[in-house]
Amino acid sequence: MQEWRTPDASSEEAPALWYELGRAYAEAGGGGRRAWKLGLTVVCVAGALVLLSAPVFGTAWAGPFASVIPVAAGLVCGGGMFLRGRLRLRNRVSVVRRLLAGKGLDASRPARDGLGAYYDAQLVLLRSEYAYLLSRGARKSARLFEELFGFTPEDPFEVGPLSVLPDTEELRALRERWEGRISSRKEHGAQPPALGLREDAAYRVFPREMTVPAELSTRRAYLEISTRLLVERYGRGPGSVPEEARRRAERDRREYEALVRKSGPRL
Repeated sequence: MQEWRTPDASSEEAPALWYELGRAYAEAGGGGRRAWKLGLTVVCVAGALVLLSAPVFGTAWAGPFASVIPVAAGLVCGGGMFLRGRLRLRNRVSVVRRLLAGKGLDASRPARDGLGAYYDAQLVLLRSEYAYLLSRGARKSARLFEELFGFTPEDPFEVGPLSVLPDTEELRALRERWEGRISSRKEHGAQPPALGLREDAAYRVFPREMTVPAELSTRRAYLEISTRLLVERYGRGPGSVPEEARRRAERDRREYEALVRKSGPRL
């Protein structure tokens, strides 16, 4: 399902470059976990081999380093994998940065010139995360979303349940509202904060291409946020949720289940 988004005025190729950058950061986020798992596996295997070798070769060959060998092997393998991944990421990101710079775009500020590369589903997720941060009193993190995407607490956007869905006129109006704030800040010389791997790992702030699996993951994420806030606001007791909120919550659930059924064979 391809959702409406504003056209990117800078270039037809620019969205593809943003999506490549988003993929690079997304894959890098899992690289650390893979390296940690490899290192732990090597530690366990090396430790088992040291213990199994004792009846055959004794422990003299390892000397006082018998307990250190598994840890060292794990660090070398896991650390080596992590460093290679970071080097590949650096080279990959550098190429995309140069291509974006050639089009007059700042690779550290994906929303500086508007929200053209962002699909509706990702904007709903980002705005839902902003609402969640506000509900937790995390003003510093919430301010990042305000400076990047033009969000404010006064937006006509409710979470728990959602009042605005992707690919609707309501979201189109919100998109224009947010882009207006971004444009106003730019005219007054305000620069959004620079972003990188750390911010994307925390909030997925770089544009994502909405493939079917990505869209399912995105919708699942914002529906989970909405459900959590709904329960916190109204509780779980029967009849505790007002009728209008209950209808919207049921609509969200049905919409997501329908999307899963429709796209299931393609996953």
